[in-house]
Amino acid sequence: MQKIIALVCAALVAGTAAAAPGIPKGFLLYEKAAATKDRDPETNWKVSDSPKARFAVDPCGRGAVGKAGRVAARTVTFTGVPDFMKVEQVLLYGSKAAAEQAMAQVRAALSACGARSDSGAGYRYASTAVTGLGDDALKVSGQAYYGKKVGIGGDRSVVVRKGNAVLVYLRAGEYYKPVKRDWADQVKDATRMTAKICGIATCA
Repeated sequence: MQKIIALVCAALVAGTAAAAPGIPKGFLLYEKAAATKDRDPETNWKVSDSPKARFAVDPCGRGAVGKAGRVAARTVTFTGVPDFMKVEQVLLYGSKAAAEQAMAQVRAALSACGARSDSGAGYRYASTAVTGLGDDALKVSGQAYYGKKVGIGGDRSVVVRKGNAVLVYLRAGEYYKPVKRDWADQVKDATRMTAKICGIATCA
């Protein structure tokens, strides 16, 4: 699990740069926390403005999901020992159609790579639509399995499109069988960001 988180984190934070055009500094919910000096050697914050950052929900692991048509992006990533990670990602696209395409690619990847296995261990994804959140929203779970048994290690995310913006709130850690409360913080954060995203996105 630690290796998986390390690889995902590295892909997400690569390319740290100046503030992305169209996303004011400090706009994301966790930027203030990320900017606070952290003396704990077991925790780490990273902020990336790379428009090429890997989409936080990428079941196939190929890095192609939601890349086309981006005009700005910001990804805030927190990692903590031993296996905890949370990600906040705001992506702005050149048009509503491009943002819709990104959501379609997420769904296609969940369908194409919903189950992977290696030497008896596997990782499975599942998703459900969320109503009343943005223009289009999904709850996604990724979970480790050993044969037919649920194992320890998973991720829970909420992906939302509003106008030409796509938001992702993900948490990964020592999850077991998915339960509704696993998404409580992600839904809360996504709701807060959806309420303010039209300040920088085209929502009409």
